Amino acid sequence: MSAVAPLQRAFAQAAPAARPLPAYAAFKDPGSMIVHSTNTIEMRRGAAGMGAVTTVNQLYVRNNLAPPSADIMAKPDEWVVSVEGVRVPRQFTLGELKKRKSETVTMVLQCSGNGRGFFPSKPSGTPWTTGAAGCVMFTGVPVRELVAAQGGLLKGARFMTGTGGEVLPAGIDPKSRVERSVPLEAMEDAILAWQINGEPIPLAHGGPLRLVVPGFTGVNSVKYVKRLAFGSEESDSAIQQTDYRMTPASEKSVRPTDPSVWQMPPKSWVNLPLPDSQVKAGETVAIQGVAFGGVHAVRHVDVSTDGGATWARAELVGPDLGRFAWRQFALNVKLSPGAHLVTSRITDVKGNVQIENRVENRAGYINSSWRDHAVKIQAA
Repeated sequence: MSAVAPLQRAFAQAAPAARPLPAYAAFKDPGSMIVHSTNTIEMRRGAAGMGAVTTVNQLYVRNNLAPPSADIMAKPDEWVVSVEGVRVPRQFTLGELKKRKSETVTMVLQCSGNGRGFFPSKPSGTPWTTGAAGCVMFTGVPVRELVAAQGGLLKGARFMTGTGGEVLPAGIDPKSRVERSVPLEAMEDAILAWQINGEPIPLAHGGPLRLVVPGFTGVNSVKYVKRLAFGSEESDSAIQQTDYRMTPASEKSVRPTDPSVWQMPPKSWVNLPLPDSQVKAGETVAIQGVAFGGVHAVRHVDVSTDGGATWARAELVGPDLGRFAWRQFALNVKLSPGAHLVTSRITDVKGNVQIENRVENRAGYINSSWRDHAVKIQAA
């Protein structure tokens, strides 16, 4: 008998009472979530089980600024986004965008700081472990087709920039706005989305309209998008210039010349068994988890039960929902008595392999270390 079902029951029984959810995220499943703050809510490891798509009521929440008033959701079709840096710039209402051909992309949405909680240096910021990520389906109009319909890009465009609709408090520097630039090639896969998992995007996740950039960390998929611009320079916003940079941990301050937090590298982790679980030695245990390649599809996943000394090929299970989605993996093992360090390692279709050790950086971004994401279990 597999140990997975007992472990799921144990998880449900052991999960401590959730802290109160903020009003704008009151629809979340409290038993699945860890409320770090009003604007940072994490899904507990293993809470979603082995679903290919994460339900919205379990999807993490991360806002750099307080969300706009819920009033903007009263008449969503009246939301306006400005498209600039094209030959025929104009404003579109969401109602107008909905009349155009739409696409659906299934993708991993992951906070740049997911895995920060594993950094021994304890960087400032939310100590996420695995729960600031989910695999969801966004529906909207492809940016590339919207640009083509407006006559194409103006000469010299190198970046796509999305500006969020959050309201800055009086007296706050305008550079504190949520505005992110990504390399122009990201336009080919980006969409202006109004649905998540077939339903209107709620305020907590950027509704009524969100710029979605598959394969890139979540901060680049700008919520409440009100401006989409193309140009030769990156935004001068603080969130672009200094807040999301891979600055070495040894540096005292962030430098705008440091690499920006953009594409996600290959990553995987084990969801079941949960950390510090106990299983019966000699009985079959199902090692299960998720893996994704960021901008590339998953080729295969290997699992180790001895901290990386040896590896065995896991089976990819469940549907293949495209190169930006995660793949579920599973491997049945029988464990000898004693402690075991269980982890996983993905290889993508380009041959990129998940790294063993984290890339040390000041802010604790993009932790894809298979060693950090390992779980300790005891077989007796």
